[in-house]
Amino acid sequence: MMVASEAELAACVADAVDPLSIRGGDTRGMAGAGAALSVAGLSGITLYEAGALTMVAQAGTPVAEVEAALAKENQRLAFEPMNHCGVMGRQGEPTIGGVFAANVSGPRRISVGAARDFLLGVRYVDGRGVVVKNGGRVMKNVTGYDLVKLMAGSFGTLGVLSEVSFKVLPRVETQASLVLHGLDDAQAVTAMSRAMGSPFEVTGAAHDPAMRQTVLRVEGFEASVAYRIEQLKTLLRAQADDMTVLASSDSEAFWIKQRDLVAFHGDEGDIWRVTCKPSLAPALIGKAGAQAHVLDWAGGLLWLRMAQGADLRTRLGPFDGHATIVRADAQTKAQLGVFHPETAGVAKLTAGLRARFDPKGLFSPGLMGAVV
Repeated sequence: MMVASEAELAACVADAVDPLSIRGGDTRGMAGAGAALSVAGLSGITLYEAGALTMVAQAGTPVAEVEAALAKENQRLAFEPMNHCGVMGRQGEPTIGGVFAANVSGPRRISVGAARDFLLGVRYVDGRGVVVKNGGRVMKNVTGYDLVKLMAGSFGTLGVLSEVSFKVLPRVETQASLVLHGLDDAQAVTAMSRAMGSPFEVTGAAHDPAMRQTVLRVEGFEASVAYRIEQLKTLLRAQADDMTVLASSDSEAFWIKQRDLVAFHGDEGDIWRVTCKPSLAPALIGKAGAQAHVLDWAGGLLWLRMAQGADLRTRLGPFDGHATIVRADAQTKAQLGVFHPETAGVAKLTAGLRARFDPKGLFSPGLMGAVV
């Protein structure tokens, strides 16, 4: 079922007695069990104040529509959300509500923050069918529950987003990327960590082991970008003597491919997303036995393509981070669980929140943690 208004969404949830599978563009295959309830009909930008760097849009608004409107004002979504269609082999249009519901954050997360850091306010329907509003259109301190941050990354299990307000940023004048050639994973993490610790404002740090390329992005005014690229060359000369530079258009093209994980498009196997301390990345990669892997966030994010049904979490053992299934068949997801198992204390807190926000257990039960 597709709803066309917030009132219709609220009535649908209020009347529901069986589980609902919440979806927007349905590009990720993460909707959970239950009867399909689509908010793709809740579409459109309702307010855009370019001078205030804020936008308000209904949850089903395509990300492409948001980005097109921002481009006209020379602005952007700074956290550059990933488009999962290619890696998932799915059709559809990613929606802005889905971006914030899943806290989808791209390579620039290491410098500007995650999607949730740009979310200013939300309207959503809770499990009783009640419309709730929290936050606003400006950054400010508030008392009480920060429901805005709570909804970001909840994957529609606490409520169904109907509208989001968020902060945007100006586009940069230019960008360039320094490419270090010939490094292995451990050497790449060392180089990326050194670059991130420098004063040269690196906004992207990724490593492609198949090509043995480590790529560092710098953005800003043209003269500043040129200066910082040269300084990074000097800084990292001991790590790699073979370096090249991607100019603005080539740099932008590379980071779009990195953002959307183009390296895994069309490949078979399960895809996992592992977040960890960058220093742990080489050891975890060694334990994983992956068919292919890519590093992002200076080593803090690992994309792993595994043999079908492989239990990556068992292979990795306990570590400071999370391993999430992005693509696998239903049997593997059911057997291993999509999300990293919660500790007992966190699981109790999660169950309490879901019972409070969704007392009838309607929203994608079993998707995150146990059914309540």
